Amino acid sequence: MKKLAMLMMLFLVLILTACSGSSNSAGGSEKKVLEFWHIDPGEKEKVYEEAVERFEEKHPDVEVKVLRIPNDAYKQKLSVAMSGGNPPDVFNSWGGGWLKQFVDQGKVLDVTEDVDKSHFNELALQNSMYEDKVYGLPLGLSIDVVFYNKEIFDKYGLEEPKTYQEWLEINDTLNENDIIPIALANKTKWPGAYYLMNFASREAGTDLFDSAFHREGKGFDDEGYVQAGTYIQEMVKNDAFNEGFNGVPYDEGTGRQLLYSGQAAMMDMTISFLNNVRMEAPEFEEKLDFFVFPEVEGGKGSVTDLGASASPVWSVSESSEHPDLATELIQELTSEETAQAYADRTGSLTSINGVVPNDEFTKKFHEVVEGATHLQMPYDQTLPPELAELHKDTTQAVFGLEMTPEEAAEKMEAKAKEVLE
Repeated sequence: MKKLAMLMMLFLVLILTACSGSSNSAGGSEKKVLEFWHIDPGEKEKVYEEAVERFEEKHPDVEVKVLRIPNDAYKQKLSVAMSGGNPPDVFNSWGGGWLKQFVDQGKVLDVTEDVDKSHFNELALQNSMYEDKVYGLPLGLSIDVVFYNKEIFDKYGLEEPKTYQEWLEINDTLNENDIIPIALANKTKWPGAYYLMNFASREAGTDLFDSAFHREGKGFDDEGYVQAGTYIQEMVKNDAFNEGFNGVPYDEGTGRQLLYSGQAAMMDMTISFLNNVRMEAPEFEEKLDFFVFPEVEGGKGSVTDLGASASPVWSVSESSEHPDLATELIQELTSEETAQAYADRTGSLTSINGVVPNDEFTKKFHEVVEGATHLQMPYDQTLPPELAELHKDTTQAVFGLEMTPEEAAEKMEAKAKEVLE
């Protein structure tokens, strides 16, 4: 009897095990799983999820687990996953120096043979190419502009500034009427870094950064960078920004609320701001307009020289158990169908050639890009991580009046000699 009971128990265990296995299977075999990380909320996230659904329809034996991580926490979380040997199969990046650190460590898959380069904007794709090999596919193309509240500008008879001096005069008028001129959320440092990049480009021309980065004559201690920091500190001393701006986080939306509520009139930000507006305060869009970063008197740069970024860039981990499927997923995430939806529904531009936005507001961004003579990728996404962090740290210190522009420039150049030479 004992033997019979034991046999019956064993039989039941086998049946339960078989049933358990079939609940997670398709056609008798377990599904393959891909993990996909990104940072974007709202309509962008929906566009990605729809691309994932199309991919899963083509591959019923595959399940894609999607995880959104807030922007400010994302880089650290991915770095920990990479160093721990358990990264996602597909992940969001910005190309440039930030992605290159993982490429140099052998942790990113080379997808060159699977890419039709003519499908992408050349500059955007180059941002994730190293030694002529492709390690990421860009979907979005963003530019940096100054958004403003048309209602406030109309009330005080203000016009879009063409020069830095005109911008200062607008700031004075707004301060006189108890309105914060510019909302700035600079705790995470990158929002303020756009000012240094733009002022340096306007002052010294577009070749300044390339010369300093590639060590071709000019350095990060060039007078153009010193003057850029001087402009920033002049704005701070003229009360251009909200109080405590270096302690305000961007992701939480506190800075944006200053604009939505009418407490502030402007914000210098990438065009992803439009997606924030549509998600957080859609009624504000009718008050919204933008202008490009103004020129400086006697400067070598032009308003057609734009700050830009290619993001998101989709990359595949070298350690993925299903590299072919992961590569196919990033192709779906950069397909023409995905790109058109991204342009039409998120207020964003794309890095995909031939995709023209139907959205009326986004068309205005597209027209600005069409007239651009130069696109400068953000320094913190282009420089090696160690130098990129110093760039953000020193720029934040310049904003906080804790460091002179000369000191910041000297620190950057000293580190550049150490890292780049």
